[in-house]
Amino acid sequence: MSTAMDLPRVEAIVIGASAGGVEALLNMLSPLREGFALPIIVVLHLPDERRSHLAEVFARRVAMPVTEAGDKIVVEPGTLYFAAPGYHLSVEQDRSFSLSLEDRLHHSRPAIDYLFESAADAYGPTLAAVLLTGANRDGARGLAQVKQRGGMTVVQDPDEAQVATMPKAALDLHQPDHILSIHGIGRLLVELERNAC
Repeated sequence: MSTAMDLPRVEAIVIGASAGGVEALLNMLSPLREGFALPIIVVLHLPDERRSHLAEVFARRVAMPVTEAGDKIVVEPGTLYFAAPGYHLSVEQDRSFSLSLEDRLHHSRPAIDYLFESAADAYGPTLAAVLLTGANRDGARGLAQVKQRGGMTVVQDPDEAQVATMPKAALDLHQPDHILSIHGIGRLLVELERNAC
């Protein structure tokens, strides 16, 4: 595990997940302490037809405020945001959210690539992007973009992922800064936050 000295100063964390993602996220985020100061923005692929209950589920299990990301809302520190089902979620240059109905990407809307690529443009080297378990290639290109803009990239160890397709697709495309278990990623987030404060 790298020491805080080696870690970048991060201003936001973006996370993408698909199949197996709810469990992975709960395991990763529930240990975070109250008062965790960084914003965490999540795209989790869900079936479109239903309203998402993610915010309610996670609000009961994590120590930080949890909400669905709304159009034009400014990204606040210490808040966990979930992308709304049926809309692509982007972060604008002024670090507010933007929702769009553009075509699906990798059969998904919201798509992880949309969030990762826009956040990479908005945050540059102060972004950490995490790609978890999932059954398609969404997120691989976005993760490479984060890396290109100087941000930190983290991929869940495919051997541990419930569905390894997504982490493997990311590893085919670029070498992330960290390949870690869910618990390892959770510990890394704690270190990043400590470093940011």
